[in-house]
Amino acid sequence: MSLQGPVVVVAKEPAPELMAALSAAGASPIIEASDGELGTAIDAAEPAAVVLADPQSPADPQVIAVLSQVIAGAKAYVPVIACIAHEAVPPLPVAIPVFLAAATDRLVARLRAALRVRTLHISVLQRIEGLRSQGVDVPPLPLNDPIEDATVIVAGRGGSYPALTVAIGERVGLIGALSLETARGFIRARDVDGIVIGDGFNRRVVADFLAEIATDPQLRDMPVAVVDDVGGEIDPERLPNLERVAANPALIADQVLPIVRLHAFSARLRRMALTLDAKGMIDPNTGLRTDDAFRDDLIRAVDEAERRGVGLSLARFSLENLADRRISIDAARIVARLVRAADFACRDADGTILVAFAATDLRTVHVVARRIASVLKHTTLAPGRDRNALDPTVTIAAWRSRDTAETLIARVARENMVAAS
Repeated sequence: MSLQGPVVVVAKEPAPELMAALSAAGASPIIEASDGELGTAIDAAEPAAVVLADPQSPADPQVIAVLSQVIAGAKAYVPVIACIAHEAVPPLPVAIPVFLAAATDRLVARLRAALRVRTLHISVLQRIEGLRSQGVDVPPLPLNDPIEDATVIVAGRGGSYPALTVAIGERVGLIGALSLETARGFIRARDVDGIVIGDGFNRRVVADFLAEIATDPQLRDMPVAVVDDVGGEIDPERLPNLERVAANPALIADQVLPIVRLHAFSARLRRMALTLDAKGMIDPNTGLRTDDAFRDDLIRAVDEAERRGVGLSLARFSLENLADRRISIDAARIVARLVRAADFACRDADGTILVAFAATDLRTVHVVARRIASVLKHTTLAPGRDRNALDPTVTIAAWRSRDTAETLIARVARENMVAAS
């Protein structure tokens, strides 16, 4: 897609190469502004994106103040791309970094990826407004910092791996992997917002891993950080958020997490789009049914079971520390990937997960529930530095002729739960 405009480029000196690259990519208009002119340029242009062409270290307070106001006041996401030195950090937590040494095609590709998120955000906001004008009760778009819900895979075998997992795990959800094959499995099983590949891997193995990700359109915008000089070259348009980073774990976290935040925000918007497709019956945090929609569906399933005599069972899944929001949300998103088309589920008020199995015999329900419990056990980690796996507990209740939806829910109360095998 062509770059949306206007694009404001902030530079102390003219940047003809960057301007030419943006123009060739279709950006129009492009407005150059010095630090002192930024406020005026933004007021006049209402930009779709801002590019900080000079390394801001330390960041100019005037520029930061203006950009903070723009970000806070904008209805839709406005990407800020910041050119930084290899050992520097972005001037704003939301600024998408691009190393100065990178070619302009990488900056353009990264900006294009960020503008895709802006387009999605605008579409979601318009759809929310349209549905609400029709009287549809639409859950609000979550407003918390997307980084709070982000999950990052850290893969490594070298001496820096423990420090890298701590640096990343202190700020976002962490999945540790001692092999890239394990990392592949987690990408398939989990909602992942970034991958950090540390030292200890063969160059060819890393190159093959990156090439595999680059061929998957669903992973195109995935943030991937790789230690310097590992892996082969990848077309920036195929993997625009690939970055080669220094070995300092804290610096890697500072440089990668702004892109992780953007990916988590994009994932939130996609879940919200599913909510809108379902006329508000899907929880945008989890991808499962909302509580009200789940209970309405369960009432209908009970009526169907009574009228036709078909099977109906309800299972409740729980993990330790469900009071930890991240664990509860992670578990719900995993279940959303696993439930069959005929089944429906929700995250209950206490953080446990309810799954209803309609028109299914009890033996099949036990098989499916064990499979879900097994995936939860092997892909959900406890918070803290130990990152221990959590054993899920589950209880199952089959519908009886005198059951209502509420009595069926009561029969899978947490006090009846047992550890899953």
